[in-house]
Amino acid sequence: MSNKFETNAIRTQLVRSQNLEHSVPLYLTSSFVFEDAEDMRASFAEEKERNIYSRYSNPNSSEFVDKVCQMEGAEAGFAFASGMAAVFSTFAALLESGDHILSARSIFGSTHSLFNNFFPKWNISHTYFKIDELESVERLITTHTKIIYAESPTNPGVDVLDLEALGKIAKKHNLVLVIDNCFASPYLQQPIKFGADLVIHSGTKLMDGQGRVLAGVTVGTAELIDKIYRFSRITGPALSPFNAWVLSKSLETLAVRVDRHCENALKLAEFLEGHEKVNWVRYPFLKSHPKYEIAKKQMKAGGCVVAFEVKGGLEAGQKFFDSIKLLSLSANLGDSRSIVTHPASTTHSKLSTEERAETGITDGMVRVSVGLEHVDDIIRDIHQALS
Repeated sequence: MSNKFETNAIRTQLVRSQNLEHSVPLYLTSSFVFEDAEDMRASFAEEKERNIYSRYSNPNSSEFVDKVCQMEGAEAGFAFASGMAAVFSTFAALLESGDHILSARSIFGSTHSLFNNFFPKWNISHTYFKIDELESVERLITTHTKIIYAESPTNPGVDVLDLEALGKIAKKHNLVLVIDNCFASPYLQQPIKFGADLVIHSGTKLMDGQGRVLAGVTVGTAELIDKIYRFSRITGPALSPFNAWVLSKSLETLAVRVDRHCENALKLAEFLEGHEKVNWVRYPFLKSHPKYEIAKKQMKAGGCVVAFEVKGGLEAGQKFFDSIKLLSLSANLGDSRSIVTHPASTTHSKLSTEERAETGITDGMVRVSVGLEHVDDIIRDIHQALS
């Protein structure tokens, strides 16, 4: 196989059936048959690798996982019904009562709710560290800490964490480093290169790229993925074969799509940086971004998300959203269609005012998932809404 990302994304496929199909078929089956009693016994005894039940594995899911593993430089993986299923199952499989998570404060609202509202029931605690104070991470490690967790770039503030620095800390203290790589996609960033043990994606975002399906995937070391697999095949969060087939096809165009997303996003960020109605703009590949040099070190380009603050606070923000004509008002991102979101009232509404302030989410913050429309039309719609 080639060492080129684009070629592998397209040419990593299941072995062709006797029909010699060019495009991989859908395997819409709940279960698989056995040749005889011995085949059935040996399969359930895990003496041979084969498909048994689609809650465990399915050819379409396996192809999707194989592609992501190849893209991320991972040994193994498991595909889930959603990004949050991947997040929950990864933690649940690796943690026990009494364990501690050390997490960046800037994380997705649902992950925050998981840490605060559900894990305490199982005596799993967490501590947040500020993304601008990585020197504090080591001081926050306890004898019960098992996982360091972070997103980079972050949702929704598009901040950037130094993955190499986190990787060194995790290795020094023998902790598992888990990175949510959703905003970057494996095309722009491979956290395993910088010391991550596991990488999580919401396949719903850039991997699908057209807002069609829900999906999640975790990839990493074979040892850790085996634990996640054994937990997940019993608890049942597996990705459906149809969604896996859609995603595997979508990954064939990931590189060309993300290139255009990034090109459009940078042009929009540069436009907003000089706009009189905007207080500040955050995009990893803007030179004004406080972590610009780190972003350049670990990312190929800046991604599809631009964050900015409208002057005038909440009232001005509401007027902006009500004035949008072309772009979609939605909570999704990574879609071919550009989307504007108000994090304070949607994706991060479960956080208190104080918690939002600590992660840089202001009432006037706007998150734009920059799509594949002509950039002139994207800029024109945002300009008229601001005006």
